[in-house]
Amino acid sequence: MQRVIISQDLAAELKAAIQGCEHDRVFILTDETTHELCLPRVADFECLKDAVSITIPAGDTNKGLESVTLVWEALQRGGATRHSLLINLGGGMVTDLGGFAASCFKRGINFINIPTTLLSMVDASVGGKTGVNFGGLKNEIGVFNNASYCILDTMFLSTLDRENILSGYAEMLKHGLINREGEKMWAELVTFDIEEPDYSQLSRMLAESVAVKQAIVEEDPHEHGIRKALNVGHTAGHALESWAMRHDKPVLHGYAVAWGMIVELYLSAVKTHFPTDKMRQTVRFIREHYGDLGITCNDYPELLELMTHDKKNTAGIINFTLLNNICGILINQTANEEEIKEALDFLREG
Repeated sequence: MQRVIISQDLAAELKAAIQGCEHDRVFILTDETTHELCLPRVADFECLKDAVSITIPAGDTNKGLESVTLVWEALQRGGATRHSLLINLGGGMVTDLGGFAASCFKRGINFINIPTTLLSMVDASVGGKTGVNFGGLKNEIGVFNNASYCILDTMFLSTLDRENILSGYAEMLKHGLINREGEKMWAELVTFDIEEPDYSQLSRMLAESVAVKQAIVEEDPHEHGIRKALNVGHTAGHALESWAMRHDKPVLHGYAVAWGMIVELYLSAVKTHFPTDKMRQTVRFIREHYGDLGITCNDYPELLELMTHDKKNTAGIINFTLLNNICGILINQTANEEEIKEALDFLREG
């Protein structure tokens, strides 16, 4: 299991992490955005003075095998061996893709994640999932493999725009819904002023959110049972995200998850008796801050088809994680086509 560090001194912590990993050469992966905004914040660290920089195109549309090939080619040119180390500095696209590239190169080299977006801090860089998009589907190719270290430094949040803060916050909201310690986290999340955030409070909430995911992952590292709790909002959300990509209307992952939570909280209220007042309070928060995707009922067949590709499905049956209350997790739930269409109506019409 990887070590997760909430950073107080990134230079010292990264130096210690590098020393804690076998490495003959060090490489640092960024995309075009984090190369410009984030790499300058660490480039002068003594521990990175000999690191070889690798940069790939930014954006989820570039989270594919072509970009992985660019990373592998750069590692080869740089003389990487099976004893080399890759540092992934970026959002979820970089940590997912970089982790996958490292896991395959020379049958696996060590890697360190330094997530730079709220989404990647709270979700993508913790839990050992790596992967890339393939055939128009999200994260279709990948492996489970933990980074040696994951270092979270909230200084990078100052580089983010409103949309990227909201994207990460959606995953925090999900963690509030599934937190097995009670309702306090959820209640704080749906009343927090996300438009004018108090960053010290957000940093504390981030640490609490990461702890929720880490506890679940440690209990079920390969998603055979309770880890499926982390998929709340994702069966519908991944379908909405893939639909948007297909139609040249790409959306941030967290926005799709937020809309997916509307769909799946509606199914939870109808099928598993999730409290209506809590459903409406959560949905109200999402509608106020995330807007809508603009699907119509004509898009339902395509969305249903996309849901059948979800990795949680068995024998083609669409599988959801639903709730019967805050922290009342019910994995391996199903819904028929009419129930899903009704939930999409609720998403579309409010």
